[in-house]
Amino acid sequence: MSRTILNLFFIPLITGIFPTLLPAKENSGSRPNIVFMMADDMGWNQPGFNGGKKELSPNIDKFAAESLSLTQYYTHSVCAPTRAAFLTGRYAFRSWSDWRSEDFGKPSYLKALGLTLAHNERDEPTRRIHALDTDERTVAEALKEAGYRTALVGKWHLGEWLPEHLPMGQGFDHQYGHYAWGIDYYTKTIVHNAPARFAVYDWHRNQKPLQEDGYATDLFAAETERYIASRAKQKDNKPFFLYVPFNAVHGPLNPPPGYEGDPKDTLAIRDAMLKNLDAAVGKIVGAVDEHGFKDNTLVVFTNDNGPVLEEMSKPYRGTKNTTFEGGVRVPCLVRWPGHTKPGSANDGMMFIADWYSTFITLAGGNHKQELAVDAIDMNGMLFEGKKSPRKEIVFEVEGSVRLSTIRKGNYKLMGKMLYNVKKDPGEKQDLASKRPGVVKKLAARLAEVNAQRPKLGDKPLLMDPPLPYIYGQAENRDAPAWLKTHVDAVRAKQPTKWAPGTTPWPQAPKGAHAAKQ
Repeated sequence: MSRTILNLFFIPLITGIFPTLLPAKENSGSRPNIVFMMADDMGWNQPGFNGGKKELSPNIDKFAAESLSLTQYYTHSVCAPTRAAFLTGRYAFRSWSDWRSEDFGKPSYLKALGLTLAHNERDEPTRRIHALDTDERTVAEALKEAGYRTALVGKWHLGEWLPEHLPMGQGFDHQYGHYAWGIDYYTKTIVHNAPARFAVYDWHRNQKPLQEDGYATDLFAAETERYIASRAKQKDNKPFFLYVPFNAVHGPLNPPPGYEGDPKDTLAIRDAMLKNLDAAVGKIVGAVDEHGFKDNTLVVFTNDNGPVLEEMSKPYRGTKNTTFEGGVRVPCLVRWPGHTKPGSANDGMMFIADWYSTFITLAGGNHKQELAVDAIDMNGMLFEGKKSPRKEIVFEVEGSVRLSTIRKGNYKLMGKMLYNVKKDPGEKQDLASKRPGVVKKLAARLAEVNAQRPKLGDKPLLMDPPLPYIYGQAENRDAPAWLKTHVDAVRAKQPTKWAPGTTPWPQAPKGAHAAKQ
């Protein structure tokens, strides 16, 4: 069945549940610059404005005082799915982005998919190539069509090998940062390339290898400042979309420059990494303001999913890799002078994908496309005081390694558990036995959405070589001598033997408490 026919089949199902709002006349086509900053694995209560240590986040707290805070803002529960939903306006399962690229080199994840570890023609175990499908339309592509300059500074995590899967193949004019999941902040290497167990270099500008010293978070801030300054000097008057997905405070736990605490105190290191992220946010917001962009720039600061430690999710339950509130409800600050009220809050429900349609409306862009979206235009809720039109979020469906989960109205069905999130945001009381009718209704809706997942296929393309020096097929083919010397030095310090059954990567999660396994 062709993709077009499939979409014609799905559109009535999707649009009947997710109505597209009429664009607000006041904001439609107003074409502000857009700066979208996204932290990685930051906990709900880590920043001071949400109950954390104020000395760790003075810049973020200052920004919060200037912004609208969204208190029921949701994401998927893991890095790559959230990024895919943001960029496409579609639930991650629709592109199989609820599975990360690195999962296709891990036997336990492959087993859950009914696949086996691939081998190349030399019988070397290697990774099956998986990335955000090029048939997907990204918000960068949509805004570029509308006349925006587009740039990404930070972590991509939606494909790291073929050029069409990299940022400049998906709508970005400028790229800086890393492609894969979690680099060492100093060496710029990923610790392993599952199933290969050794490091790979992953630092690039405009998809070319970049030799650069410094701490990743600091470098992201500096590049973003340079980009904003460069736009101030341009005379084309084109608005810009600047996407800044930090890798902080995601592991590895690399203390930032100037850290003088105990090198074994992981909590102190996490605090230091947050403070360093805060400084970066302050520099970026400062650059927006100093270069005269403040009044006509929509600036967002948010996070991709919950933290790895549940104590950082309180008052909510759960962590990343789970669909408890602590895994999927994240802070979100929105500043657009004259459109958002400083120090205000909105409890309307919003999902990460909604930015897709919201931004296209602001840009005066084209909403028509082949693939139907799950995004809802939120301009009314964000900027006009209207109620949120979103009544449902599908966090996971069958075929994921996490529990199928849906929220509809006040209720969330997570596997076989049912919670009233409005009355019980800490998800302490499972209501499944007391509300069988609600369970039945939500389960039926999940089954309906489950049926919309496309077939995965057998993923025949393979990463070759299995252990590249650098991510990016073309970049690895012509890897410079300095890069090989650097990577060889990192690999020389890595373990060469592992106990039977152990790997340098975690195994596929199971059940509600995946992050605690």
